[in-house]
Amino acid sequence: MAKLDPPDGGVPLSPRKPLSDAARRALAEADERRRLAEASARDAAKATEIGGRNGPEPTRYGDWEVKGIVSDF
Repeated sequence: MAKLDPPDGGVPLSPRKPLSDAARRALAEADERRRLAEASARDAAKATEIGGRNGPEPTRYGDWEVKGIVSDF
């Protein structure tokens, strides 16, 4: 195989080999997973709680506090 000369005079490039069917399927699956992950991230960014509690997340600290009264769960 002949090496291709890059336009900027850098390291020569080798020509691309044709992809196998399995490689094409793997790339298509990866693109689909990436698309679904990006859509999920967009949906999560849009989801905001309306009328929720102020302050830190109560389930993170293991108790709820309302008007000074704490209840553990």
